[in-house]
Amino acid sequence: MTEGRKEIIQILVVITGIVFLAKLFYIQLVDDRYARMAESNTIVKEIEYPFRGLIYDRNGKLLVTLVDKANVLPSMAFFRRVFDSVAREFPGVRTERLYVDAASLFLVQRPSHFDVLVTENMFGDILSDLAAGLVGGMGMAPSADIGDRYAVFQPSHGSAPDIAGKGIANPVATILSVAMMLDWLGAEAAPGGDLIRAAVARVLADGRVRTRDLGGDVGTVEMGDRVAEAVACA
Repeated sequence: MTEGRKEIIQILVVITGIVFLAKLFYIQLVDDRYARMAESNTIVKEIEYPFRGLIYDRNGKLLVTLVDKANVLPSMAFFRRVFDSVAREFPGVRTERLYVDAASLFLVQRPSHFDVLVTENMFGDILSDLAAGLVGGMGMAPSADIGDRYAVFQPSHGSAPDIAGKGIANPVATILSVAMMLDWLGAEAAPGGDLIRAAVARVLADGRVRTRDLGGDVGTVEMGDRVAEAVACA
């Protein structure tokens, strides 16, 4: 939520893990067989995810932004080519392409412009941290690692050994990761995800309830209890 405008901003960063694979195929091209091999495997599947799994179900109303550095890195030019190929299969979905430096600028200047960012691992790690900073920090950012059949849901931040055992970590990212898990589990569980997100919003609407990373003094357990009470009262 941006101060003053009271605008809710939700940005999904879809991070693929295949740019290095794509680079290997791209550099070692003897003929088009290698490109076809790469495009028919993981790279297409990962780029298709925001189109087929997230956006298509919402009638193509959201914007999918490819973030790359295709003007410098050959692997990124290949990445963009695959993105364009997938995008043509979903003509009802709005798309755009940005270089990572421009995307970083626009993400700070006008974050509400973005819905879904599709990028590779290195840029994705950077941009997801930047996006987390826009909403309060890493303690507010959930994440998911989603495969064909299984998925892992966890906060975007690391283990934070410097505050381990002190009871001051912000649990909101973990709680919101649970909401994402319920979304992923399907129609029967999805209402639970909405319930959790609404409960978190109600708790944070009270400006006095803030963990230390947000400038307050509420501990991990107390913040978790507040959210649990809000869920129970919904």
